[in-house]
Amino acid sequence: MSAFGDLNYPADFQHFSYVNPNAPKGGVYSENISSRGYNGSFLTFNSLNSYILKGEGAFGMDFTFAALMARSGDEPDAMYGLAAQSVQISDDGLTYRFTLRPEAKFHDGMPLTAHDVAWSLATLKEKGHPIITQQLRDFSGAEAVDERSVVARFAAKRGRDVPLFVAGLPIFSKAYYAKQPFDQSTLEIPLGSGAYKVGRLDVGHFIEFERVKDWWGADLPVSRGQNNFDTVRYEYYRDREVGFVGFTAKNYLFREEFTSRTWATRYDFPAFKDGRVKRAVLPDDTPSGAQGWFMNLRREKFKDRRLREALIDAFDFEWTNKNIMYGSYDRTHSVFQNSPLMAKGMPDAAELALLEPFRGKMPDEAFGEPYVPPITDGSGQDRRPLRHANQLLGEAGFVLKGGKRVMPNGAPISIEFLIDEPTFTPHHMSYIKNLGTLGLDATLRVVDPVQYRKRVDDFDFDITVERLSFSATPGDSLRTYFTSQAAAIKGSQNRAGIADPVVDALVDIIIAAKTRAELTTACRALDRVIRAGRYWIPHWYKASHWIAFWDVFARPAAQPRYFRGIPDTWWTDRDKAAKLEQKG
Repeated sequence: MSAFGDLNYPADFQHFSYVNPNAPKGGVYSENISSRGYNGSFLTFNSLNSYILKGEGAFGMDFTFAALMARSGDEPDAMYGLAAQSVQISDDGLTYRFTLRPEAKFHDGMPLTAHDVAWSLATLKEKGHPIITQQLRDFSGAEAVDERSVVARFAAKRGRDVPLFVAGLPIFSKAYYAKQPFDQSTLEIPLGSGAYKVGRLDVGHFIEFERVKDWWGADLPVSRGQNNFDTVRYEYYRDREVGFVGFTAKNYLFREEFTSRTWATRYDFPAFKDGRVKRAVLPDDTPSGAQGWFMNLRREKFKDRRLREALIDAFDFEWTNKNIMYGSYDRTHSVFQNSPLMAKGMPDAAELALLEPFRGKMPDEAFGEPYVPPITDGSGQDRRPLRHANQLLGEAGFVLKGGKRVMPNGAPISIEFLIDEPTFTPHHMSYIKNLGTLGLDATLRVVDPVQYRKRVDDFDFDITVERLSFSATPGDSLRTYFTSQAAAIKGSQNRAGIADPVVDALVDIIIAAKTRAELTTACRALDRVIRAGRYWIPHWYKASHWIAFWDVFARPAAQPRYFRGIPDTWWTDRDKAAKLEQKG
């Protein structure tokens, strides 16, 4: 199934086109943690429950649980059967009946039943991480008809992606959780039904997943040619520099590089020079989303749009990109950057039709060219944006007293930037210097990852770095990022606290879109309104992945368009591994 009914693969397809169906099994894949999931951290973990708000969940726990369906990596949103062998959808699109495969089972040998599915969905809706519960708003409930049939029901006008989200959620063992509460942070290894199960781990340092050799789903079309490594291991480092040194010492085998300085200057170690370590640049055709400094509008000082725009003016991206990031990046403008959903030029007739009912309820700018941050000459001495910022601050009543800005009520204004690791320190310091030129007292605070997660989840910050990313077919998930409801829910992804009725209405229009063309038009309209709101100080992006790896792997010729495909589709090349072992 898919959001708009378009599917690349026929019912009898044998495997995805981007895999090697004959890839050998075996070997080890290891990586420095580069993603974090719902409650995870890039820097540490202290829990094996990755689906609740409490704790810092270990990355990779989704390997241990099967879902009803699995996504295709070369389609925007299509899904094909995993634990479910079929799905029947009612004419009104509100009832989905999934029939489970009889061979599906948990790692203890017990069958995976419709009762487990219904219990899992109900539990996630009630006790799951806020991101999950928000996306399940239009999920009404599920019931087991018999051992192999489960019916999921959805609310009228539900988001088109809600059934897809439900079909991709983990299936837990009802019997296992009858003996312990689901909503607790724990290091007890859970009972799963996926291609891997948790192996060795050292809290905060590493976690391993061991391939289930007799996994029931191994030869299904959605799995063939994937899950090829016997062991998948994730390493955690509190410091990126230490993490890079660990890679050069072969403490782990694969690395995606996110630091431009390291990519430009540090790949001169012996193993790279003699070919034992390889590098590659993979295209990234997925929406890059919005990375930047997000201002917490729940705090009075950020409520004035003119102050927010002045903060954008003060960031000299061109100088930062040239002097700190080796010219590796492009400026982010849009929340849908690097995608057809991004607004460009004047709105067309279809966009205007959506925006016109809100005229007078949002900045008139939304009816013209979309907002683009100022472009400097890159010298670090371009005063034009700062002069504009100074003008805006004066208009908003943030006047200078003794060389420092005060709020319109006379209270002093200070801004704290909150981060959890020091990599971004140079970017902050050059920016903070510019803010000081405007009389704005700004400081940087680096805290440990546990404190950082707590403060961000509780919205206890002024400004923090965040990256919002969306699928190629965004829908109900947009509620968690932009709507008034999400702004009030702790742990939600609406970091800025956007609470705008116009944004809420446009999100509903996006969710109700009947065709991809309607979806694109509505997303562009939303993009114009959000950019007009000046809710974040845009950072940068690049439409590629920088990867480096010890030369022990093989990979398919084709890369999935919407996934990185690593480690899912890669495998160990035994000849390469043997040669590398001989070289030491």
